[in-house]
Amino acid sequence: MMTMVFDPASWLILLPLAWATLAFVLGAGRGARLALVGLGAQALLALELARRVRDQGAHAHALGGWPAPLGIELAVDGLAVVMLLMTALVALPLGLYARAYFGAKPKGGAWFWPLSGFLIAALNALFLSADLFNLYVTLELLGLAAVGLTAAAGDRMAVAAALRYLLATLLGSGAYLFGVALIYGTYGTVSLAALAPLISAEPAVLLALALMVIGMLLKTALFPLHFWLPPAHGGAVSPVSALLSALVIKASFYLLLRLWFGVFEPVATVGAAQLIGILGAGAILWGSLLALLQTRLKMLVAYSTVAQVGYLFLVFPLATGVSPEAGVSAWQGGIMQALAHALAKAAMFAAAGAMIVATGRDEIVGLSGVGARLPLTLFTFALAGVTLMGLPPSGGFSAKWLLLMAALDSGQWWWIVVMMLGGLLSAAYVFKVLRQAFLPAPGGSAVGRAPRALELTALALALGGILLGLFGAQPLALLEAGGGR
Repeated sequence: MMTMVFDPASWLILLPLAWATLAFVLGAGRGARLALVGLGAQALLALELARRVRDQGAHAHALGGWPAPLGIELAVDGLAVVMLLMTALVALPLGLYARAYFGAKPKGGAWFWPLSGFLIAALNALFLSADLFNLYVTLELLGLAAVGLTAAAGDRMAVAAALRYLLATLLGSGAYLFGVALIYGTYGTVSLAALAPLISAEPAVLLALALMVIGMLLKTALFPLHFWLPPAHGGAVSPVSALLSALVIKASFYLLLRLWFGVFEPVATVGAAQLIGILGAGAILWGSLLALLQTRLKMLVAYSTVAQVGYLFLVFPLATGVSPEAGVSAWQGGIMQALAHALAKAAMFAAAGAMIVATGRDEIVGLSGVGARLPLTLFTFALAGVTLMGLPPSGGFSAKWLLLMAALDSGQWWWIVVMMLGGLLSAAYVFKVLRQAFLPAPGGSAVGRAPRALELTALALALGGILLGLFGAQPLALLEAGGGR
């Protein structure tokens, strides 16, 4: 273990906890400036941690100097750092967006800052956790904070969506915890490093893996377990929708990715990977079709999340039991898709929120005239759509190209058909919104202006999705340098 006087890893957990607690003490609606300072510092810490991993490789950090099993140990590698960077670089512009949004529409913003701080702390802790039980604790804290944010609007629909979300997150966490108990009962440890050489195809281990996989699929809202996501993401206030869609669902995907290709790799079968891929394909097609049928803007974007999540799970059949070259392409494509989706979906929900502020309504039919009054916001929505469709030069194109190469190298051509159909359906629902926005506003209806901060922060996120395609080699190099897999 490397000894460091100062390690940014622990501060990436402590800092958001500190400003979230102070924001809670300050009272309802307070703490925005404090949060933005904390989010800026978090971005700098994540960049510094990335520099250390690039130069020195992966390392472990014992909190308080107490190594496991007496203390809590953090594992810092390329994959963890890439996810930490994703969280920091998406959360900061979303924080600026939220401050402007709640300045225009205060409803739902009373406890946004403390809850979002606790959520980000849980995310960072999950990405750094080095044992199965701490992963459960952080996963549970993340789910509870997300449920609180979902219910923040306070109306009947928001509370109902939050209760459905709570049911899903508790069921998913419960299944995962049952799996942890089986592993601990079999091997007497929950440390990922200690379990790696011990795992074998025992019945208890296979049952534990099945429970953990099902729990994570439910929490990631993979088809057909997506029942909770559209009302939660579509019904929450726009800054919350962006935060949930861009970052929160990545936590359970990351955890499943870490376990499947890490400690459980010796017992992960090709058949199970293909089944996960089939569910991913179902998500791409079914989610896209439902997005196309929506009449509400935010529900369209929410069902788009259901569809885009499906691409993440194609990494399992494309990287399990295949050649090393295909496996590397699939792995890199999956990570790139997670990053591209985070930026694009945050931008799309942010742009949708700006349109709703300007028009005063969420129905797609009410967007007529937006193209003339909010050209920058509509451009942002289209730019985010470019990433979701997988068009060059976006990060979405890079991700899907890598997945296509993996499918070709492994001879699994059917996933190529699914990805092509998904891209066409993505184009259809994005152009549905653009077409309506360019229609002239009917007589008597007025489209107002959105605060400029809403438009600019949404644009920054959408541009990030495009720049990822141009500079995507950097996070992939960080994965390799830090032993991300």
